[in-house]
Amino acid sequence: MTDGLLPLRDVIRKYDLKAKKNLGQNFILDLNLTRKIARSAGRLENHTVIEIGPGPGGLTRALLMEGAKSVIAIERDHRCLPALSEISDAYPGRLTVIHDDALKLDYAKLTDGKAMIVANLPYSIGTALLVKWLETEPWPPWFDRMTLMFQREVALRITASPQNKAYGRLAILAQYRAHSELLFSLPPEAFTPAPKVASALISLEPRAKPEFECNVKELSRLTACAFNQRRKMLRKSLTQLVDNPVELLESVGIDPTRRAESLNIEEFCRLSNKIQK
Repeated sequence: MTDGLLPLRDVIRKYDLKAKKNLGQNFILDLNLTRKIARSAGRLENHTVIEIGPGPGGLTRALLMEGAKSVIAIERDHRCLPALSEISDAYPGRLTVIHDDALKLDYAKLTDGKAMIVANLPYSIGTALLVKWLETEPWPPWFDRMTLMFQREVALRITASPQNKAYGRLAILAQYRAHSELLFSLPPEAFTPAPKVASALISLEPRAKPEFECNVKELSRLTACAFNQRRKMLRKSLTQLVDNPVELLESVGIDPTRRAESLNIEEFCRLSNKIQK
């Protein structure tokens, strides 16, 4: 099955879409691969899909080919707009392109109902976007599922467990609010231009209700502080946050000599709740 549009390499030549490093652009030009990514998001037929950084539109086309009811593509780079306009013409009424900064949008206002997020995220803003979506209020959020491409190193940080060197703020926020799973990895040569590192696709499905009661903004602030100096004991690393970390930690049954990477999500929630009080 094809969509009658030009091959992506020809699209890039036609519109001179050389990837920009400052925008974190690395394009996937193999439509078989972008369709695999689209299928990994699950059934798309009744969903609006939010895509960030579509570039020349490889994943955009795949999402539409795989049956997405509609796609809302957020693109900051004005050079990509003519290529995306051609896709819109090929799929009448199913593609909306928003020329804006993805970090500044109020996503809940983009759709009337539930949406999915499926994106090969620009490396430069991927982590910041994920935190923004995980801190969404109210919860459950406006999206049903996120299927996102990150640098593999970041994907491992999102899915890491305690006592793992990759475990940190991202893992805690992601796993507090969602079920996360690493789906598959891609080598650098799958992208144009090829980055220096491998990438990985992850799935995050929001929990209807987090297992532990906690204010997510406070949890985010606490974990940012705790992991800022991850090799230090908590009695030292938390001095930036509270006046007497030893008293605070002992009040919730946590040994002050432990390091942040040894605490599980329930312990961080207990600590966060105590700080908030």
